[in-house]
Amino acid sequence: MLERFIEWLLHTLLDLGYPGIIALMAMESSILPVPSELVMPPVGYWAAKGQMSFPLALLCGVVGSVIGALANYYGAQLIGRPLIQRYGRYVLLTEKNLLRSERFFAQHGEISTLIGRLFPVIRHLISIPAGLHRMPLPKFIAYTAAGAAVWCAILTWIGYFLGQHEGVLQSEEIHRYATWALLALIPLSLVAILIYVRRRK
Repeated sequence: MLERFIEWLLHTLLDLGYPGIIALMAMESSILPVPSELVMPPVGYWAAKGQMSFPLALLCGVVGSVIGALANYYGAQLIGRPLIQRYGRYVLLTEKNLLRSERFFAQHGEISTLIGRLFPVIRHLISIPAGLHRMPLPKFIAYTAAGAAVWCAILTWIGYFLGQHEGVLQSEEIHRYATWALLALIPLSLVAILIYVRRRK
């Protein structure tokens, strides 16, 4: 069953091509439930097979992420917090997750739009408090693109590695490499936070 799903996913991403990467990552970066973990690794796989360009696919992933983040950013400004709180649940935006993203933004400031791209749930919603607080647009785009580039690069590299080593396409191996990649995010996040704290001081 898992092998069939992987095969379907791989060929779907290949058929969608670069525009599909942008569209899916834009959805992933907004409030729509499209996991980036199901988008970028297959792209990396096809890059390893020579069917796609790794740099171009990565660029498409980042562009899509920024587009989706901008949708949340402007949506938050236009709609406002009261309406988001009242009607957010109808688009899978729970009060708990909204508060979580707002706390994250309040604790870490504008750089949270970079750091937040590396954490589940926060990654999808961090653009909303940025929009509500009217974070300067150039800074928002720069931080969002930087965080998305790191995350997309990790996921694409995982797929690229698996594409070069067909023998490891087993569920337990996939989980193992995904775990290593997620663990690698911890020191990266700590470094980013340390830089931010030192700049504030």
